[in-house]
Amino acid sequence: MSLFKARDWWSAALGEGEEFDQGCLCVGDVDNSGTGHDKIVVGSYMGMLRIFSPNANKLSDGGTADAQLLEVQLQNAIIQVEVGKFVSCSDLLHLAVLHPRKLSVYTATGTSGNVEHGDQYQLKLVYEHNLQRTACNMTYGTFGGVTGHHSLCIQSMDGMLMFFEQDSYSFGRFLPGFLLPGPLVYNPRTDSFLTVSSARQLEGYKYETLAVATDAESRQDSDLLPKTGGKRLTPDWTFVLGEQALDISVPSFSHSSSSILVLGERNLFCLRDNGQIRFMKKLEFNPSCFLPYISVKDGTTNLLLGNHNNMLLVYQDVTLKWAAQLPLVPVAVRVANLPELKGVVVSLSSDGHLLCSYMGTDPSFFSTPKVDAREADYEQIDAEMKKLQKFIREATRTQDILPKSDAVDDLSVKTTVSSCLDTPSQALIQDIDGLPVPSVTVQVKVKANSVLQSAKLSVCVQPPLAVTQDQFVLESMGVGSTKEVAFSAFLNGQYPPADLTGDIVVSYSAPTELNPKGVPRVLQSRFSLPLALVCVPSSPAKNTKFKITVDTNQPPVDISSIFREFSTKTEDKDGNSLAFQFLSGAKVTVLASKTSQRYRIQSDSFEDMWLVVKELVQRFDQHFSKLGIKDFKKSFSGPMPLQEYFLSVDNHFQLRVSAQQYQDLLSERAVQFRAIQRRLLTRFKDKTPAPLQNLDKLLDATYNQVIALAEAAEENRALLEQAFVRLRSSTHLLVLLLSLWQGLTPDQTAILEATLLPLLQDTPQLGWEESCDAAVSHLLRSCLSRSPKDQATSLAQAGGPVLGLPQDTNRLKKHIALLCDRIGKGGRLTLASEANVQIPAQIQNLAAPGGVEPIAEVSGDGEDLEPPQEMTKFIKKKLSKKVKKVEQL
Repeated sequence: MSLFKARDWWSAALGEGEEFDQGCLCVGDVDNSGTGHDKIVVGSYMGMLRIFSPNANKLSDGGTADAQLLEVQLQNAIIQVEVGKFVSCSDLLHLAVLHPRKLSVYTATGTSGNVEHGDQYQLKLVYEHNLQRTACNMTYGTFGGVTGHHSLCIQSMDGMLMFFEQDSYSFGRFLPGFLLPGPLVYNPRTDSFLTVSSARQLEGYKYETLAVATDAESRQDSDLLPKTGGKRLTPDWTFVLGEQALDISVPSFSHSSSSILVLGERNLFCLRDNGQIRFMKKLEFNPSCFLPYISVKDGTTNLLLGNHNNMLLVYQDVTLKWAAQLPLVPVAVRVANLPELKGVVVSLSSDGHLLCSYMGTDPSFFSTPKVDAREADYEQIDAEMKKLQKFIREATRTQDILPKSDAVDDLSVKTTVSSCLDTPSQALIQDIDGLPVPSVTVQVKVKANSVLQSAKLSVCVQPPLAVTQDQFVLESMGVGSTKEVAFSAFLNGQYPPADLTGDIVVSYSAPTELNPKGVPRVLQSRFSLPLALVCVPSSPAKNTKFKITVDTNQPPVDISSIFREFSTKTEDKDGNSLAFQFLSGAKVTVLASKTSQRYRIQSDSFEDMWLVVKELVQRFDQHFSKLGIKDFKKSFSGPMPLQEYFLSVDNHFQLRVSAQQYQDLLSERAVQFRAIQRRLLTRFKDKTPAPLQNLDKLLDATYNQVIALAEAAEENRALLEQAFVRLRSSTHLLVLLLSLWQGLTPDQTAILEATLLPLLQDTPQLGWEESCDAAVSHLLRSCLSRSPKDQATSLAQAGGPVLGLPQDTNRLKKHIALLCDRIGKGGRLTLASEANVQIPAQIQNLAAPGGVEPIAEVSGDGEDLEPPQEMTKFIKKKLSKKVKKVEQL
């Protein structure tokens, strides 16, 4: 903020609800009084034209009414007003008013009054031009070097420059490459016009160049000029600004400083007449208007610059000389010579505040009173300081913008899953392969411990699980208020889920003293769905493909006592075996050894065993903890089922490759379809009909092929979603077996799970294979590295290649196998050790990722990979015979 304010000399409020812009203000001796005093002419977008002549004698009670000479309501909006010699054979000044579709030239005359009411002023129309195009702005000057009168140039909204010599229309020219109109100004020194195009560059056109260019009635005609032998209009010079210009000004008061000033959105440019840059000033504010004025120092230019901070700045070239505070944001500023005061700054705001002010300060007559000399009472000062510190502590304690983290949460969420299945079921799919699909009810109780606003509850479950309602609006809740919601969860797909847990997310706003609308917060709660939701008891299977054996250090347990909800419907009375039939068709059997402490889980589907193995391990922990046994241990003796796991990896990868191939083929067929459409459209538009040459049949066949490809791609997308869920199940099972095999801690298991499952879902840009490979490679180079040097080399790397779909899964399989081998040999899964590794000096200088060997222990990384199969071979089995015929065409 400036220390000084602009001194108000005269001000007026122009109407109510009127709008003004930079072209709505001009000053000059519009009534030709001959006194040398300027009048202020203001036009508004509402069509109101006003003329003011403020002076020192009219600053009394009458104020605005006495200073206003004329007020006329015109029929059209006023875009710009200018004062000049616009009438031939006359040296008097006239007023030019630009309307959207009309240019009018008026003469303002005053008649001396015989009574105390003063002089009478009238506005008479001299001539007018009806415009064929909507006007944007105008400029005037002695075009072509003609002296004695001024010509007018109007820029239309579609980029046409229309030239008028008094009451006659001269010619019109379209600006090349026009998109949106910019500021327009005439440079009398070079007889040229300056404007800023939509390419954000300043362009200069000489009047002679515009005059000799071939006339064009429309923009289309101007584009065809080279073909018809005409001369294309091109700018004489250009200068790239890099931003849109607010205004352009060409000072003509001093030929020694021939400058072109351009006010941009963030910079002020000063150029010579030939377009060469003199200087540029970067502005630290948003400017609104500017005006150059005469300087007392030769070779420099003074200018007034207004901004949106209500400031009026005075610059001499790039040096700030003065800054004054204004009560408004000026959109136009002028300097006028008024009676008894010359050099008055006239500013106008967008809402009609007209202000006449001058620069200066008022002397201050305030003198500091003498302070009585007295001894300081330190005890009193100390007491006052403690009192002030107490006020400060209380203020900082009670006026926090963010709510404090109290010991008691703002909200408590309690989730209860029903122990019985719903009757009847709420599932959308009633049965799968003849088995009924059950559902279970979940009740959520939300209790508020403080005032809450805009509370909403969301439910999220893993696919293919679904719920009857996933969004609940709780609205505002008071202290102690409770709300309960209920929903049902069920299976909604032809495959089992990878996880039976769900999340409850409650979002709300907690209001504070300084933020009554509330600070957004989120509370999350997790619940587990029963295994009976996705499978039913069945008879055990003897011959299966995949088998897993889990060892314990406790005597065998009756399986029927572990799975009581399934034991009532099984045929095995000994409790040594139990089979789970998933609704999707796979069967998982659990067998307990009678002589040893082993349990075998077997099935024809590797990934479907995950939920049963997870449930079995969790129920063993709960069972032995209830018995008070603290040294219960469980283990897996191996070998790790990597080959079975890699089947799920390959299946998922092949579907991703198929999705990419479908996308490429769809793009090719779409391009072919549009090309045929263009050819057919050309044939139909031709005045002389020509044979279609089977283009219509080719269009129909291509359309059928596009539809077939789209359906195949959609089917592949559904299979890809199912394959990713099965891959997640297989990965969860592999992580569990690794933790049982090596006795990993929960933290190490979490690191391993985050490495092998870095994504919750696949995307076309980033898939599981490349993400998992990058994570596994990082572990192999860091905490599972064989030597500290390799680990330090990995930490010194600046980055890596961009992740993308690999050509095959060989590299990923080798890395996962190497990961299991390193863990089996005692490798530590920890992230804390990375910070303790000392990086050698010669390795610290490595900048390029390509200079580091990826993983030295893996052979075959640099071998040439076989190219993938051709797309046409891949798609041959998916497309119909008609599609094959189209490919031959």
